[in-house]
Amino acid sequence: MNAALELRELSTFYGDAQVLFGASLAIAGGEVVALVGRNGAGKTSLLRAAMGLMPRTTGQVLLDGADVGRMPPFRRARRGLGYVPEDRRIFSDLSVAENLRIAARPVENGITERDLLELFPNLAAMLERPASAMSGGEQQLLAVARTLAANPRVVLLDEPSEGIAPMIVGRMRDAVRAMKRRGVGILVSEQNLRFVASIADRAVLIEQGHLTGEAAREDLIEPSAALRRVLGV
Repeated sequence: MNAALELRELSTFYGDAQVLFGASLAIAGGEVVALVGRNGAGKTSLLRAAMGLMPRTTGQVLLDGADVGRMPPFRRARRGLGYVPEDRRIFSDLSVAENLRIAARPVENGITERDLLELFPNLAAMLERPASAMSGGEQQLLAVARTLAANPRVVLLDEPSEGIAPMIVGRMRDAVRAMKRRGVGILVSEQNLRFVASIADRAVLIEQGHLTGEAAREDLIEPSAALRRVLGV
């Protein structure tokens, strides 16, 4: 497998406290991998470490074979690594259109604004609306659309279905599938197994900062004992 994103022995720290221990995984272009674990297991820390947002991280982050682990986050983004944090971090004072255009990075045969508005038709109806006037679910869709506007090679999604209405979750599922069709690799941190089973090719299990195993797609549809133990369900 030619990995679009590969993490090698990634460890990360908050001060003297280690929260991720030698995590290694690889994601191919067009593959959706779910990072599954309880709250506090280290899912967000792993995504933030991959993006270069943790205070101290060791190990390697390879993007299309090139080590970007010493690059600041904005350079990783320019190289094709996209990140949608759980708290969205949209530009609330800007309109929907401005949020999309400020992030746009046109590439040949890449995603255009027209493509995004076809994928997220509810955003098309509110282009001039301030982002601060959107619902939480709409803001989540905008955060994903803004990340896609940069035509990333790999996207890191942190808890995309949390706290949003079922209809918006459906739109999120459609967006992930559209990214997959375009060959974008996706690492998604998620606890909603129904959502994960609808999008993921496989899952990686994380417990107390350690990657402890994998689950195939069929195990997500009918959760295995190992998966239930990891999630405490």
